[in-house]
Amino acid sequence: MGRKRHDRTVGITARTLMLLAAFLLFLTYSSMVVNPAKAWYMTVLGLLFIPIVLLNILLLFWAVKRRSKSFMIPLIALLPSAIFIGRYFQFSSGAAEQSGETSVRMVSYNVGHFMLGSKPAFKGDKGRKACMDSVVRFIKETDADIVCLQEVDLDGEYDVSKFIKDHFPEYQSGYFMFINKEGAYGNVTLSRYPITGKGRLQFEKSSNLAIYTDLKIGDQVLRVYNCHFESYNISLTNLVKSWNRDSTLVRDTEEKMKRSITRRPVQVDQVMSDIEECPVEAIVAGDFNDNPISYTYFRLMKGRKDTFVEAGRGFGATYSGLWPFIRIDYILYPSHLKAASNHIPRLEYSDHYPVVAEILL
Repeated sequence: MGRKRHDRTVGITARTLMLLAAFLLFLTYSSMVVNPAKAWYMTVLGLLFIPIVLLNILLLFWAVKRRSKSFMIPLIALLPSAIFIGRYFQFSSGAAEQSGETSVRMVSYNVGHFMLGSKPAFKGDKGRKACMDSVVRFIKETDADIVCLQEVDLDGEYDVSKFIKDHFPEYQSGYFMFINKEGAYGNVTLSRYPITGKGRLQFEKSSNLAIYTDLKIGDQVLRVYNCHFESYNISLTNLVKSWNRDSTLVRDTEEKMKRSITRRPVQVDQVMSDIEECPVEAIVAGDFNDNPISYTYFRLMKGRKDTFVEAGRGFGATYSGLWPFIRIDYILYPSHLKAASNHIPRLEYSDHYPVVAEILL
């Protein structure tokens, strides 16, 4: 009698947990279409997509092992994830082969103020210079046609055009920098193609922004949006250390997350409005500060494909702090074009990894 009661209790508890895990997974799916400005917590659920998927897989195996009919609960919940998991991991590259098309090599890289590099040589004031030199060297080695950089931070009263001319003389440029007493900070786009137009989309109450450049490539013009959407501006390391010790830091972190999550969709809609009014096709690249199961990604993917999904291999994660779970940097291109390659070098010069892709026009 006691054994039956125990088994019944375990069964009820397991099914309850399965239903809860399945419900959370369905909420992560819906986070793509729910505007987080109206329900900020949906973005948090989207960020937890991979852990929630893993929880459902664990429960599925547990139910199968126990030969429980409740295995159908996690199985049904997991079916849609088969569509979305390719945004995080690709088993094999589906890269297109070049057959006469113009090939454009492109880099998108959040350089993180040239501050983070984990090697000892990069620490201190001289470390920033060494880190900057390493980033410059990497960009030259990629031999890219188009380069989109975010969080470019230049000390002092910097002449930005001189910096670009000295380090990247073979490129034309478009940029917008916020200037303060410490220096210049912003986004920079470099192009080997002629620039026929450029501009910026400055976001309200934010040091983040998007810039665009119109590039003449052969007989066509493409607009490249270099985006840096609202950052979280939180330290995960400090948060973990202060958990249950500093309630103020925890509350501040929550407020920063809410602010970031509610501002980002407004910024995304601003960029999308510009894209919809643009007379030429657009490539959208940069640091979106949002994962592939998000309103941000869902909106910007309209009429576009993702270079990693189409031509990547392995993990697509671009944030080094929580590798391989967090992917927030992208190159999205018009859906009628093809991607020939996508590579994410695990460099130590920033808290982000660069995205290097080749697109066939």
